[in-house]
Amino acid sequence: MERRMKKLKCAWKIFIYLSILTVVGLTALFSINSYVKSSVKDQILSTQEAAQTDWDCILVLGAGVRGEKPSHMLEDRLLQSISLYEKGVSDRLIMSGDHGRKEYDEVNVMKQFAMDAGIPSKQVFMDHAGFSTYESLYRARDIFQAKKIIIVTQEYHLYRALYIARALGIEANGVASDLRLYAGQEYREVREVLARVKDFFYTMIKPEPTYLGDAIPVTGDGDSTND
Repeated sequence: MERRMKKLKCAWKIFIYLSILTVVGLTALFSINSYVKSSVKDQILSTQEAAQTDWDCILVLGAGVRGEKPSHMLEDRLLQSISLYEKGVSDRLIMSGDHGRKEYDEVNVMKQFAMDAGIPSKQVFMDHAGFSTYESLYRARDIFQAKKIIIVTQEYHLYRALYIARALGIEANGVASDLRLYAGQEYREVREVLARVKDFFYTMIKPEPTYLGDAIPVTGDGDSTND
């Protein structure tokens, strides 16, 4: 009986410790998430507000493509960036996405979409190695030498992108591209909490992206990024 009581006490202590660790972990998780969002919320602008300042470029963050067509989320990012271009926010666009495999190419789909809307090819740059939000911002700064950037993506994603930009010393604001409701958004919102916490720590370390390379100033010719 005494032995059984000792086991129960031990199990109860383990349960208490695990409960405390869980509460502390969740508190830290949601505190960091809240901090990331609140620290950059004032950097989200309307289209009209963005048009009041000159920007080096409009950075469009990639999302999924299906063959030669952008996903709904990516299409809305592109439509918003084209609207900003037409309103004179900037005459340069960087399409940053995943082109790590020959059979999967976000950036050429993105550029073609902009060209089909009447934007000259030389004014649309492609970042073929924008494998993550962090890498897209890092490369916009170091490869494309952009100092003042308007970031275009959906609002839930914009907080993290703006936080990363600030941590990398980039002057950035953002315009949200929520032009419709998206299937599976609840899952994305939950996943984004974890992504914000991950990048909160990632930006403390500031590792180099997967690929760097020679500078391709955004003031130059976008066709230099064609493949």
